[in-house]
Amino acid sequence: MDPRERAERYLQLHGRLIDRLRFEVLFAGGPRERVLAALRCYQNPDGGFGNALEPDLRGAGSQPEPVEVAFRILDELDAFSDPMVPAACDYLLSVTAGDGGVPFVLPSVRDTFRAPWWESGDDPPGNLIPTASIAGLLHEHGIAHPWLGPATEFCWTAIARVHRTSPYEARAILGFLERAPDRRRAEAEFGRLRDAILATVAFDPDTPGDAHFPLDFAPAPLRLPLFEPETLDRHLDTLLAAQSREGGWNGNWEMWTPLVEHEWGGHVTVERLKTLRDYGRLDA
Repeated sequence: MDPRERAERYLQLHGRLIDRLRFEVLFAGGPRERVLAALRCYQNPDGGFGNALEPDLRGAGSQPEPVEVAFRILDELDAFSDPMVPAACDYLLSVTAGDGGVPFVLPSVRDTFRAPWWESGDDPPGNLIPTASIAGLLHEHGIAHPWLGPATEFCWTAIARVHRTSPYEARAILGFLERAPDRRRAEAEFGRLRDAILATVAFDPDTPGDAHFPLDFAPAPLRLPLFEPETLDRHLDTLLAAQSREGGWNGNWEMWTPLVEHEWGGHVTVERLKTLRDYGRLDA
């Protein structure tokens, strides 16, 4: 079996319905309406998303990060015209901090089951994670909403303060700079921060633990020149070789309760297949 066939088998055995449906749309010509219907089940009456769409946030209530997860799914479907988008933006507006960004996580997370790294103070400020990623996706699709202007200014201000960064923050910054409409400003900030971003990348494919590899930063070809082609080719070879005997891939972070290993496995498997496709590593 080729990687796609093996991954399909893995998803049938392990994946959530939404990830099986994503596979069908992206690799088997299935209807995107079924994915949209499944995604709506994760959206709450306030417009936000919860209900473990982000598997490590087990609570039903809305949080900012699952909005990013939802928007990435809508991005792969080219479905930003769906009513879920303005409803989610209304939710973001309702939880935005005074600085114009949404927090990494809201204090309501304390009352839910979640991975140990999802912690919040009493009055959390805006954070580039996930504000920058969400704003970038909205710009990519030409969405106009009252939340986006102040959030964009927050991102520019916060990025200008960055000199050293962490992998997750670097990935959020890169996602924003890739998509921001002010290309001159984006390219200038990228030039200033390129070395700081690269300092967070694990270039050795055998790096253990919660490492962040080139393809985590560039899951599809970038317009900003972050990596040499030879680097990407090496990691694409490694990615193909890392497909498990069962046909899937999974995250390299802590799987803190058994269920999330399956939920992340399905999600990550679809993401890895998308990367292989976008770099021309899957047969037509």
